[in-house]
Amino acid sequence: MSSEKKDKFTYAHSKLCKGEAGKTGDWRSFRPVIDHTKCTPTKNQRPSCFICWLYCPEGVVKRTIPVEIDMDYCKGCGICAEECPTKAIQMVEEEKKA
Repeated sequence: MSSEKKDKFTYAHSKLCKGEAGKTGDWRSFRPVIDHTKCTPTKNQRPSCFICWLYCPEGVVKRTIPVEIDMDYCKGCGICAEECPTKAIQMVEEEKKA
């Protein structure tokens, strides 16, 4: 058993992981872009909110300040953008590669 101290107010934990489909960044249609001026953890400069991290089905959102998304494994599903209470995440069309 780990002697690591656990936060009694945090119940769900997600860790950055590699998606079962492998790297998905080359076939995604939309990608999330974070406006850090609207992002709660960045504005407060402390761990708060992280709803994007909580709802990401692929576990590719990092709980850091500023929040980061691993674009190699992001499927572009848009759940993070949909759940963001401050609308700091927008889905933008992926640029076509020639």
